[in-house]
Amino acid sequence: MGKDEMTPSKELALMERLESRWQILAQVLFLFLLLQMPARIRLGPSWLGYLIGIALILPILGVQLLSPHPKWLRLEKVTTIVFTIAAEAATLAILAKVMVAMLSHPEKLTGRQLLASSIAAWVTNVVAFSIMYWRIDRGGPEARANRQDQKPEWLFPQAETSGGEPLEWKPKSVDYLFLSFCTATAFSPADISPNSSRAKILMMIESSVSLVTTVIVASRAVNILGS
Repeated sequence: MGKDEMTPSKELALMERLESRWQILAQVLFLFLLLQMPARIRLGPSWLGYLIGIALILPILGVQLLSPHPKWLRLEKVTTIVFTIAAEAATLAILAKVMVAMLSHPEKLTGRQLLASSIAAWVTNVVAFSIMYWRIDRGGPEARANRQDQKPEWLFPQAETSGGEPLEWKPKSVDYLFLSFCTATAFSPADISPNSSRAKILMMIESSVSLVTTVIVASRAVNILGS
């Protein structure tokens, strides 16, 4: 048997490698707690946030604690993508609602409401895109863990040079959180370069939402609180 050939048992063991979900769960839980902030402009009842949070957390826990069963992985993939799209749509809707209120009835908005809403919108933007980046890059977390990578959406410097890093370095959820944070903060990818049109479009959307949140909503809140 050649060196590159694998027995069925070894191949099965390779396919069972699972990327840890604990950091993703921590991000979701932090976002869930943040969205319960008082004096924040909301689109719907508070129970809706609990329902969405539970619907997202359960599949991730199922993959992490039970087994990398294909059904759990498919369910997790669908729920994470739907959640990130819904979270970003809700963020845009909240920003639109705030901006309309700022133009039509500015006296009804307090500085605390604007500040709390801007913080929630900015963090939601960062976490939602972080999960999306983690989900789509290189075919997803299991493709990365099992060395079945597809074409990378982003080029990480650790993967291009040795620099003391393991030769088989793979990006983890914290790397995508860093990418999303830099995109929302500096409106640029820092030292991580987008490698596809899809990646560039996603980063432009995230930067635009962050720009509106910071420049318009947050600055107005600080202005009201300072007056």
